Amino acid sequence: MSYRSTSSQAVSNWLFIVALMVCAMILVGGTTRLTDSGLSITEWKPISGAIPPLTAADWEASFRLYQQTTEFQEQNSAMTLGDYETIFWWEWAHRQLGRMIGLVYGLPLLVFWLRGSISAHLKPRLLALLGLGALQGGIGWWMVASGLVDRLDVSQYRLAVHLGMAFLILGASVWFGLTARTGPPPVRQGRLVGAAAGVLVLVFTQIMLGAFVAGLDAGRIYNTWPLMNGQLVPEDYLAGLSFLQAIFESHAAVQMNHRWIGYLVALAVFAFAVAIWREPRVALKPFMIVLPALVIGQIALGIAALLAVVPLGLSLAHQGGAILLFIATLAATWTARRAM
Repeated sequence: MSYRSTSSQAVSNWLFIVALMVCAMILVGGTTRLTDSGLSITEWKPISGAIPPLTAADWEASFRLYQQTTEFQEQNSAMTLGDYETIFWWEWAHRQLGRMIGLVYGLPLLVFWLRGSISAHLKPRLLALLGLGALQGGIGWWMVASGLVDRLDVSQYRLAVHLGMAFLILGASVWFGLTARTGPPPVRQGRLVGAAAGVLVLVFTQIMLGAFVAGLDAGRIYNTWPLMNGQLVPEDYLAGLSFLQAIFESHAAVQMNHRWIGYLVALAVFAFAVAIWREPRVALKPFMIVLPALVIGQIALGIAALLAVVPLGLSLAHQGGAILLFIATLAATWTARRAM
């Protein structure tokens, strides 16, 4: 079967639709975090949970379960049922979107498989992606469960795992979509391929650091730039912890590391753009402009969100910028491996 056949185009379009839905899932997940909605549903019901409370008694029962959480007892004890409904709908929408992604991925996969539309190269990869999606649902509940007792928020470690898996699924969906459209890229060696992969790893690392910033609410302190309350390195960087612990648990350290890795990402992107400028392959030339523009915009959004003390709109724009930069870097890596 030719990779340029109608079947391959259909498979590619389907995977890009899945990727778009994963992008939406990441943004809705970010909203649940920023609105403190993530602990509003205290049970994991993958099937029956698709139906929200339908009666006043159902809402009261759901609210009573939330009232047993530490978050409610220590932070939201004045919350009314109406307030609870607002945060409930965000978390329900996040879970419901996950169910929809499962259906939009699983059912067409079966149809394409039975029709013989999927290449032998992609078959095991798409099955593995299906497994990652199922695992992600379990990771999501594992994350939520960490915040139901003796904590006001979910574990930042589990949040990072959950977000990291979301980006891995997103990246795989885009990569396989490109592969279905034009065939797998040949394994090329060379400086540019390694540089593209290095930038991609840096971008992913920065996204993981952002997950720790979100998990610790570390963006709500040191709301100054370029220095952190007048200091290059905040005095409470270690916060009484070992260096290794501080990297993941100190609010000051997590924010500072996110800032400086962001600058490193920018330097890497601009160096990569210069390398593309010197490269004769035309297919890579758009990334010479796209990647620097995205990284400049992303840094600007991050600074704006920090100075404004992480308002919802700016924070989601910053998260959306991370998604775009990740996809663009992934596409550049794929193109570098393929372009002749």
